[in-house]
Amino acid sequence: MKYKIIHVTDFIQNCTLIWDEKCLDAVIIDPGGEVEKIIFIIEKLSLNLKLILLTHGHCDHICGCAKLSKYFFVPIYGPQKEDNFLINGLDIQSKMFSIKKCMNFIPDYYLQEGDEVIFADIKLSVIHCPGHTPGHIIFVNHTNKLISMGDVLFNNSIGRTDFPKSNYITLINSIKTKILPIGDDYIFIPGHGPMSNLGFERKFNPFL
Repeated sequence: MKYKIIHVTDFIQNCTLIWDEKCLDAVIIDPGGEVEKIIFIIEKLSLNLKLILLTHGHCDHICGCAKLSKYFFVPIYGPQKEDNFLINGLDIQSKMFSIKKCMNFIPDYYLQEGDEVIFADIKLSVIHCPGHTPGHIIFVNHTNKLISMGDVLFNNSIGRTDFPKSNYITLINSIKTKILPIGDDYIFIPGHGPMSNLGFERKFNPFL
């Protein structure tokens, strides 16, 4: 399994490509914008994009979905259904954060706790981790011990809880009961900023 982080939008969001290096089948997680840049990288790497995956419904993570889905004729999976209100309000989010108007879309399938996304020889396990948003999910690859974290946990920080339907206590509970028990040696790609590992965050994250 290989992966590449693509920084998109003014929020420097970590859009992530994951692919099988043998057959070049790929998924992309949280394409929040700059679709032309994403397409260029996918085609330069000769990847076969199979799915678009979403951790949650904030505009800096989803604004490129509709265009990318239309260009590659691929479905959109995720987030968990409780983030539907954010996806339905994409126009409002775009205006609020002064982001170029996004194409509206409806996910082809909402993911939930216990689901698995399988492509080529790669398996991503879905864990529902509410708090930053009510429908936030993360994707865990146990073979390579890699997590696509979205905006739940960051290097030395945690996700914001000042958004509609965010909840600080719920977020901390998700981190402590669902994420940290996965294992100290798991590394993760957060929605923004540098990568980290769960062992480091358990010991040194000041918010935990």
